[in-house]
Amino acid sequence: MPAFTAPPAVVTLQSRFDFDRTVALVTETLTSRGMTIFADIDQAAAAAKSGTTLRPTRLILFGNPKGGTPVMQANPHAALELPLKIVIWQDAQEPVCVDYLDPGALLADGYGIDPSLTGGFRQVAQLLAQTFQ
Repeated sequence: MPAFTAPPAVVTLQSRFDFDRTVALVTETLTSRGMTIFADIDQAAAAAKSGTTLRPTRLILFGNPKGGTPVMQANPHAALELPLKIVIWQDAQEPVCVDYLDPGALLADGYGIDPSLTGGFRQVAQLLAQTFQ
């Protein structure tokens, strides 16, 4: 597991695939379950445009308005956490990692959202875990 520090809400999965295949698997898994990819940001490419370097890093914003809209109706501040985010990155000495926040716990604990509205977010964690087993 990488030696970088992350808050407890961050879940890190290690991929057994190379970086590009991992990105493809994540996006295929999400879209095959009816989720929308709202943005796919190549942060390493953005760094290169500014004359700096960054390890391979992609930030993917995704979601399903059927699940997110009721959460935002319950608390408009929760929109800061939606759409959901995944970052895929690889350090020179590390395997490819897939990081995401546990959205259900974050929304329930941090925004007071009724857990009955956040239960569907557990499916995202299960899908990702299955993808890299």
